[in-house]
Amino acid sequence: MILLDENSNYKELLNREGIKSTRHRNAILQLLEESESPLTAEQLFITLRDKSASIDLSTVYRTLDTFASKNLVIKSNRVDDGKALYELNHHEHKHHLLCVGCHKLISLEDCPMGELQQVLKKKIDFDVTGHKLEIYGYCHDCKRL
Repeated sequence: MILLDENSNYKELLNREGIKSTRHRNAILQLLEESESPLTAEQLFITLRDKSASIDLSTVYRTLDTFASKNLVIKSNRVDDGKALYELNHHEHKHHLLCVGCHKLISLEDCPMGELQQVLKKKIDFDVTGHKLEIYGYCHDCKRL
């Protein structure tokens, strides 16, 4: 069962970030790792509850906020309902397209920001140290409806 096994990799990761390792935190990390797409706090909560975990939704939110503050997870916000999506931060440089119809998250392979960074440097002497790009619209399937 997911909640009973303490994964030493998660424990080491949390300890390295100065976060106490608990079964709930490890379970949240494991669910995010196993998921093929980002999850909402509510989806994580329901999955944990269905696995007989005694956890509050507020604990899931606090845990995700802690993980996001330590850059362990990436938080993206859906524009249509304001819900946040969370995914493990694999420290890969990527950007997303978010469908406002079905909430599908599509990763972009290439970074479209290269030229803009050069323009910002040249025009206003601004050095970009990082960025996150989310583009909202309708995916191929939702456009056909």
